[in-house]
Amino acid sequence: MRGRPGRRHSGAMNAPMQSRTTAAYYVQAVLSFALSGTTLAVGIAYLPVEGWTRAFLGLGLLYTVTSSFTLAKVIRDRQESNEIVTRVDQARLEKLLSEHDPFRVEGA
Repeated sequence: MRGRPGRRHSGAMNAPMQSRTTAAYYVQAVLSFALSGTTLAVGIAYLPVEGWTRAFLGLGLLYTVTSSFTLAKVIRDRQESNEIVTRVDQARLEKLLSEHDPFRVEGA
């Protein structure tokens, strides 16, 4: 594609993916997660119940956290996959448009 006259390379496929979140939002999310997890764990530890009940609630907390991370990863992976498919489709369209010459005479 490079070096051929009449061809343009937009660089769309080489553009780095940009983050959609700010540093402040990231910090807020991390702090919120840490605070909520810590307070819930402390609350479970100080409940006036037997050990097996406390252990059951602790395992429930761990299961909820791990399933939340899994769900977030699945959603992110699906979104990234859709973005890649969109970028590939866009590159194909740009290639077709760059090869199309409306003033070219067929058979000449």
